Amino acid sequence: MNNIRGISTLPLVLGIAAIAALFLVPKFVTSTYALHIMILIFISVITGLGWNILGGYTGQYSVGHAAYFGVGAYTTMALLQYRHIAPWYGAWAGVAVAVATGLIIGSICFRLRGPYFVLASIAVAEIFRVSALNLKDLTNGAEGILITEIPPLNVGGTVVTDFLSKVPFYYTGLVIVLMAILVTFLVQNSKLGYYFQAIREDQDAAHSLGISLTLYKNAALALSAVFTSLAGSLYGLYVGFIDPGTVLALDLSVQIVMICIIGGIGTVFGPVIGAVVLVPFSEALRSNAIAQALIDSGLVREDSAFGSFLKEQLSHAHVLIYGILLVVVILFMPDGILGFLRKFAARKRSEASCK
Repeated sequence: MNNIRGISTLPLVLGIAAIAALFLVPKFVTSTYALHIMILIFISVITGLGWNILGGYTGQYSVGHAAYFGVGAYTTMALLQYRHIAPWYGAWAGVAVAVATGLIIGSICFRLRGPYFVLASIAVAEIFRVSALNLKDLTNGAEGILITEIPPLNVGGTVVTDFLSKVPFYYTGLVIVLMAILVTFLVQNSKLGYYFQAIREDQDAAHSLGISLTLYKNAALALSAVFTSLAGSLYGLYVGFIDPGTVLALDLSVQIVMICIIGGIGTVFGPVIGAVVLVPFSEALRSNAIAQALIDSGLVREDSAFGSFLKEQLSHAHVLIYGILLVVVILFMPDGILGFLRKFAARKRSEASCK
């Protein structure tokens, strides 16, 4: 198979076809709920790819990435609400704040290793959450920030798009996803990415070879913060409301890590697969669709104690089910779904070559 800069022709053609199909989705899909799920998947893919640069390639398992998600969301929403600054400027201001914040945090927390770094990252996110609750003049405290209107995007006096429907959010999310995939691919195949992976494999050996641990860990954190912040900005604008309990919560940080572990940590498309699996599953749990499907199919009687339990409690048990899913993946697919699929395909090719 011919190669173009290290990429096989067939995957490249399939990738271009998939991108073209994704750009055509809003032309043919009229269901607002389907577009809603796609937008949520895009936001999760962006956060997963952002975390993956730091956790997957550099081996720094942050469980506090909600801090950068929240910084992006709060900066964009606060600038729009209080200063009437358009979100396409505010989002990049959020990126700048998130990167600066990340570099300050990194200069302190990267002195720690292993579980101590994980605990420090959780503590940082909690500091941000509690600060957002108490800095009412800046964040409106627990009441959060609500926006009811996003100004239309004008270029040269021409309205490019307004934000009255889900379609602009769909395309914005898709473009950022493609940017994140491209950046991840370039990082993975660059000297910078090799330095990241050397730090992940053995920090002391990497340092002995002259790789600056502080410099490259902070570079990974800065790149990671860029995409996590953009995801936070997109989430805030799409939902129209943010508060500390949604954009700075610990379970959000855990969910970001789970997307990468379930999909395939340290790979370009692992977070994409993780988000595609986890987000619809999560939405099905929240909307009680799974419990209703079991009842409608006759597997569970609605008037039974178990049926009542499923209808009343299953929608609140998504974190528990996330945990069960994570344990199953770690036990049976330690390299994530993508790693499992690669091994399965390799085994089939080996069997075919032996025939």
